[in-house]
Amino acid sequence: MSFQQKQKITHLVSDYAIQQERQQQLQKRRKKGLMRRLAVISVIMLVSFAIMTSKLISQASAINEKIEEKKKLEEKLTKLQKQQQELEKEIVKLNDDDYIAKLARRDYFLSDDGEIIFNLPEDDE
Repeated sequence: MSFQQKQKITHLVSDYAIQQERQQQLQKRRKKGLMRRLAVISVIMLVSFAIMTSKLISQASAINEKIEEKKKLEEKLTKLQKQQQELEKEIVKLNDDDYIAKLARRDYFLSDDGEIIFNLPEDDE
């Protein structure tokens, strides 16, 4: 069909034609509204997905930091427990008078009556 033939077609003005045209316009508006709603919902979904993903990543990194910190603190705890055991052994030893006398002789060069102390250098063998 050429352009001239299209112009020769006249539109009938009838109730049925008007009703059909209104229905087509209504369908176009509904389709346009549907597309807008879908676009808005898609944008909202993308934004919420991005927010949830960022929160998930930040929480995962925070969990990893806490796990590393926990490992360090557990190592420190074992060292402190060993130190506490050594100090408790030292307390038991310090309650013994013979041990205290031995320490006094060795560190402060104290002697009993008639005892002579000779300080000899230690060998590094």
